[in-house]
Amino acid sequence: MSLKSKANIVRRKLMHALTHNIGKKSVHAMQKKANRFEIKRVLISRPNHRLGNMLLITPLVQEIGNTFPNCTIDLFVKGKITPIIFQNYPQVKNIIELPKKPLKEFKEYLSVWFSLKRTKYDLVINVEKGSSSGRISTILPQADFKFYGDDFEELIKKYPDFGHISKYPVYNFRRFLEVLYQKPLQGDVPVLDIKLTDAEKEQGKNDLLKTTQNSTRKTIAFFTYATGAKCYSVEWWQTFYDLFYPKYKDDYNLIEILPVENISQLEQKLPTFYSKDIRQIAALMANCEVIVAADSGMMHLSSAALTPTIGLFSVTNTDIYAPYGNGSTYVDTNFQSHTDIIKEIDRILQQTKS
Repeated sequence: MSLKSKANIVRRKLMHALTHNIGKKSVHAMQKKANRFEIKRVLISRPNHRLGNMLLITPLVQEIGNTFPNCTIDLFVKGKITPIIFQNYPQVKNIIELPKKPLKEFKEYLSVWFSLKRTKYDLVINVEKGSSSGRISTILPQADFKFYGDDFEELIKKYPDFGHISKYPVYNFRRFLEVLYQKPLQGDVPVLDIKLTDAEKEQGKNDLLKTTQNSTRKTIAFFTYATGAKCYSVEWWQTFYDLFYPKYKDDYNLIEILPVENISQLEQKLPTFYSKDIRQIAALMANCEVIVAADSGMMHLSSAALTPTIGLFSVTNTDIYAPYGNGSTYVDTNFQSHTDIIKEIDRILQQTKS
């Protein structure tokens, strides 16, 4: 293990020890403020730079916007990708960005932290209960209520899907409002959504046509790359290719969507689409019938494009990260086979026909 990795482990343990008890507040204390509480301005804290993690907070942003249509929402994040994801969310007013590499941009890093104290909020929400930076960024702003993300863990017994990283912030938010107003909120948790415009979808349709050279068939797409242990080998994909290609080649367009690294685990046996623009990629995805994707940020992007997505998992906890909604599902390749993936593709294709 490198010295940098060891230092990061020590830092995380230290920060957790200092912050894990922050934010404990009694239900009675919250109810005392309820009669004078109105949500007009919200800060959501998720200081992370990864594509998938930013897409995974879109359900919470939608939930708050749907519940309080006249409020504005600020996001406290890391890196430069968040404005691209939320550009079509009109209630998102400010995106407060920590630099991705704080040691190299330390002055800016400190300036962003201090900027949190300048704005008064009605509600501050830390999304990831295990994030020490999230807890600290919830301490600093002025706010009537500060919700640290782990106040209502009794909901685990109520909701079987409570552990999902997109869902538990929504369930917690609903419970928070229920405590305040004694009025339960119901309904499905919103799905991931990058909110593509009609113009973007039309451009995605054109990009798909350029890739497939066929406008009469529907498209099955594959995203084959992932980082580290989540990445399946070329041999694994070759075995899968030998199953799906002869089955679908006569009736569907088959394409591969490439990662920013421009790596193909299928060795470019299929027509490929490459772009560094995540909205352009999402728009093409939105025009596909189903996408089979290795566990990655691109898997979540496919889900946020509202396309039925089959996530391939072997390392990550599916209870936390599996795609959901719009017919999406996952396959755990530790226990399931290539044939099981084919069955899920067929199920989705059958659903889209009906």
